[in-house]
Amino acid sequence: MRIMCMYLPQFHTFKENDEWWGEGYTEWTAVKRGKPLYKGHVQPRVPLSGRYYDLVNEGYKTLKWQGETARKYGIYGFSIYQYWFKGKQLMNRPMEILFENKDIDINYCICWANETWTRTWYGLSEQVLMKQEYGNKEDWKKHFDYNLKFFKDERYIKIDNKPVFMIYRSFDIEELSEMRKCFDGWAKEEGFDGIYLISGKTRDKQDDRNDLIDGYYYFEPGYTLKNDLTGSKVLIYDLKVLASTIRNKLFKRKILERRIPADWILKPIEKRDYKENEYPGLLPDWDNTPRRGFKGLAYTGTSPEKFERVLRILREKKKEGPEDFVFINAFNEWGEGAMIEPDEYRGYGYLEAVKRVVEGRDDA
Repeated sequence: MRIMCMYLPQFHTFKENDEWWGEGYTEWTAVKRGKPLYKGHVQPRVPLSGRYYDLVNEGYKTLKWQGETARKYGIYGFSIYQYWFKGKQLMNRPMEILFENKDIDINYCICWANETWTRTWYGLSEQVLMKQEYGNKEDWKKHFDYNLKFFKDERYIKIDNKPVFMIYRSFDIEELSEMRKCFDGWAKEEGFDGIYLISGKTRDKQDDRNDLIDGYYYFEPGYTLKNDLTGSKVLIYDLKVLASTIRNKLFKRKILERRIPADWILKPIEKRDYKENEYPGLLPDWDNTPRRGFKGLAYTGTSPEKFERVLRILREKKKEGPEDFVFINAFNEWGEGAMIEPDEYRGYGYLEAVKRVVEGRDDA
């Protein structure tokens, strides 16, 4: 079992974020404004030793530390989000810094986060900030050519001499067959045997074009929340949300309206049967209230101990074969509370859990 962590590069300023969210905005801006919204709610989450890093101005130092930390605790690699919009790209500099500094010892691959950007965080999902369009063969060639230098990096993850290329919402791409054919052809011209395409199993529509997809990764908690909760749990959840919403309106309060026991998500993950080309997903904590306030969602009852228990079960389910990845969401998704990077609340708890499982130790 090889542990992959989703990796968010939004810890630096860039022009578009300044225009959309205010000058100087980074992921830390949202994280720092987190506040407790129910009894026992741990907010804001504070990085251990106050490490509010900048992935551009302190990019090399931070990525070096992250790579060393990941390796030390048994993480195989990062799946780094790429924000490519028909030739325009956002937040590309951190991965370029990683590429330029070969002494940063971490494997990695690209996960194309191919969503249209809207003001969803503020409940304005119809207000488009950056539209995702897929263009034609000329546009695809620009995308491939940009990615090629990363594909050729020795640290870039490959399967059967094929660079791993992940697409979060492959079902959105109507032209995927032709795009895939082009990417394969261009990769072969560069000495590869094609690309290894991994599609996300998310809370949204699933891509069933199995002839075009080499593997699938489960993006948690979204997939399980949408697809695996029983009717009774959904009813209980909906009634609690309704009651909390009414209470907030009547008493003009701002108590968190959406909470779910973590076991509702973890149990289906550990019980699910995974096909040979399906890669399980797992989450540490989840709390996106720094981004969405009292309209956000938090999972209660999370812990490094529960995380470790499920990870051990997944190891047994997926211990056969050289490509048996498990995708953790995430290494550093601080704005959604989904991170295994150390903070003042959990310390190194999640990283230590990964290390014990990867090393086959039982000394919890």
